[in-house]
Amino acid sequence: MREAAVAALIAAGLALGSAGPAAAHHSHAMFDMTKEVTITGTVTNYSYRNPHVFLHLDVKDQKGEVTSWAVEMSNISNMQSRGIYLSTFKPGDVITVKINPLRDGRLGGNYTSVTAADGKLYQ
Repeated sequence: MREAAVAALIAAGLALGSAGPAAAHHSHAMFDMTKEVTITGTVTNYSYRNPHVFLHLDVKDQKGEVTSWAVEMSNISNMQSRGIYLSTFKPGDVITVKINPLRDGRLGGNYTSVTAADGKLYQ
């Protein structure tokens, strides 16, 4: 009986000890954290869900052609602590977003701040 209790304690300790690294799976390695790009565009989709909130924008490039961008944000809890809610952005809103761009050149990045259609700054 005592051996079973010790084995259960060891198993519980191992399970709890491995929980920390599992929470650290989110990496920003895909983003170039040394660069910041500012884009202004029209919200086409606002996905307010966990594990990450996403903004999708149509942005005109230097040639006047519309390009689609994906902006990754944090989780809902972190967004709410910054004052960003489900109702903050709507399709059709013109917003300005500062991002750390994707390293692979795709049109997207990790947000650092957003200026909403009403001029309010979210960081």
